[in-house]
Amino acid sequence: MKPLYTETEFENAKSTDKLPCECYHCGKRFTAMKKSIKQEIKHKRGRIKFCSQTCNSANQKTSKLVKCDNCGTEFLKKPNQITKSKNNFCSRSCNASYNNKNKTWGTRRSKLEIWLEEQLSILYPNLHIDYNKPNAIGSELDIHIPSLNLAIELNGIFHYEPIYGVDKLQKIQENDHSKSKACHDNQIDLCVIDTSGQKYFKPKSSQKYLDIITNILNERLSTS
Repeated sequence: MKPLYTETEFENAKSTDKLPCECYHCGKRFTAMKKSIKQEIKHKRGRIKFCSQTCNSANQKTSKLVKCDNCGTEFLKKPNQITKSKNNFCSRSCNASYNNKNKTWGTRRSKLEIWLEEQLSILYPNLHIDYNKPNAIGSELDIHIPSLNLAIELNGIFHYEPIYGVDKLQKIQENDHSKSKACHDNQIDLCVIDTSGQKYFKPKSSQKYLDIITNILNERLSTS
């Protein structure tokens, strides 16, 4: 069932109290006793996902109960959705989280990152620069110059606004904090550049980010 109650309401309810739920098939609101809901959560029998046996039967003809590949939550997936993708995700957040955990490095790079790599390769042909590699701190760094003990992160709008929800934003920011701490522990100076102002990639609007990076590198090279 789709719960229409809060976690606090569930905890405070007695075992025989009825709590509001939403039918998976027709969307109708109905109630179920707390003890029945607990049994459903424990055994995952699918008995109270629907407001009636009619909806239960009708839904079985059109949908399939699957398990989210990321968090393990069970949900119903329509036949046309099943044929579109072999992977199952209960939300966009789980989809993004799964892809981030299972991607190979560099496969999700932005056009800005690729363009900056091209420009830096031209400007600093003798300087070894790693791009999106996890070898320094066990987590990917957008730009890492080992010889200078310097790393640069390009943080777009997803690092500052809940585009995919508050939970996703919190996870991103927690990861940012972990990267910062890991760099500090490994004596790597981390510079974070806010690129959220760039809605669409264009070389002209990207030049200011390249200028920031070259200023950082030139200053570091002049004192090394």
